[in-house]
Amino acid sequence: MSCLEGYFGEVPDPRAANASHRLGDLIVMMIAASLCGASSATEFSLFAHERRQALSRLIDYDTAPSHDTFSRLLRLMDPDAFGRAFAAFAAAFAQARQEVVALDGKALRRAYETGLAAAPPLTVSAFASGARLCLAAATPTADENEIEAALKVVELLDLTDRFVTADALHCHKRMATAITEGGANYLLALKKNRPAWHKRAIERLANERPDHAECDETAHGRREWRRAEVVAADEALMDGHKAFVHITSRRGEAQPKTRLFMVSTTLSAQQALEFTRAHWQIENGLHWILDVHLGEDDSRARKDNAPANIALVNRIVRNILQHADVDKVPISHRIKKCAWNDDYLVAAIAHMR
Repeated sequence: MSCLEGYFGEVPDPRAANASHRLGDLIVMMIAASLCGASSATEFSLFAHERRQALSRLIDYDTAPSHDTFSRLLRLMDPDAFGRAFAAFAAAFAQARQEVVALDGKALRRAYETGLAAAPPLTVSAFASGARLCLAAATPTADENEIEAALKVVELLDLTDRFVTADALHCHKRMATAITEGGANYLLALKKNRPAWHKRAIERLANERPDHAECDETAHGRREWRRAEVVAADEALMDGHKAFVHITSRRGEAQPKTRLFMVSTTLSAQQALEFTRAHWQIENGLHWILDVHLGEDDSRARKDNAPANIALVNRIVRNILQHADVDKVPISHRIKKCAWNDDYLVAAIAHMR
């Protein structure tokens, strides 16, 4: 039995008791197929049929499941239970502490029902910037929003000694309480959607002498200057609140941009520069890979729970690809190696133990 089947085989099976294939086996098939570039129920079925020799080294099955079997499973499987299994799977090999965990939502651009193109479903992910792993993910239900999904993600994580970052949508008292009760600190973006808090931050920065630090970097042919200022708060505006951070940045000769943050500990200005930069690794290290290499935005899986479950499969696959090769092999090449080399595919999955 593969290590993947061991983690995901305990997810409640929504199918009839006389189903021909074990749920854990089907999940392994979908993950293995996605590692090789498959992205739909039809392609999952084709992969199971054509690559049985490779899959037999992970799981046992007599006949390949039909595309209807995969489609029905994706539509009916409980994404909350699948998400909990994914969080446990990620936690088993992401033991790093004292690192930044970024929270952010990503829309599934084409996974919308007819007439709802302006409101596609989204998935909120937690990304460990140091380990470069997606730790957990959740998709809001029809009567929820991104805020509720982010709170679900926080509940799934062991946040002890970690530092959670998020954009201004998640700068609110419920999130601050959830993070601090989980044993973590936070750095949450503050904008004018919180006018009283925003005004207080501006006043504190104007009336106090903040700690400050600067950096001037050139990367990928682009020069960026950044300055951080940190000032202690005179009163806590939400659980754990200790300070405000002000970041000023300028790329090339463009006009400088400013951002404000609320933090639950008094950072040094140098730490503020590092933590605010680390948050954006979720865009390049997770969202970009999901779209460019795994084609998440092109997926039309849109019925019932299918968008949420496909999103979780993609994040499992992204984690495996991240650690599939010790050498600096591009992700696109790792996908091709999985598709062309049975030994590489099996080793990539077996590595995630």
